[in-house]
Amino acid sequence: MTTRSSGFSLIELLVVVAILGVLSAIGISSYSGYVKSSERKAVENIMQQLSLGQTEYYSGNGSYYSATGSNCSPTSNTSTAIETNLLGGTDAISADLRYEMCIYSHTSNYMIKASEKTGTCQITMTAHGTFTRTGC
Repeated sequence: MTTRSSGFSLIELLVVVAILGVLSAIGISSYSGYVKSSERKAVENIMQQLSLGQTEYYSGNGSYYSATGSNCSPTSNTSTAIETNLLGGTDAISADLRYEMCIYSHTSNYMIKASEKTGTCQITMTAHGTFTRTGC
């Protein structure tokens, strides 16, 4: 007389675990891509706010705000100076954004530059609202 087991075999369980592992790996990589994409969009939105701040600054001072000459390196100091001078001291470039920003003179206008703190992504925006992404 043979007895029949009603459980799963070891092979069946291993196949299920392997399938779940593949699905979770795909899900995690897709999720991290969505997070990076949303961070870039948030940075671009802040850059557009800074452009509006530049218009207001120009109306009051007769020139655009520029922290440096013809180029800049974004740091926490330049980001804080931008927040103070163009955004009324609001914390728009927050620490959880993972980007730093700076503004520099470009011909008779300005350029806004954002760099990832721990990465290679750099986003620049002209005074006319044209974005350029490198290393993203």
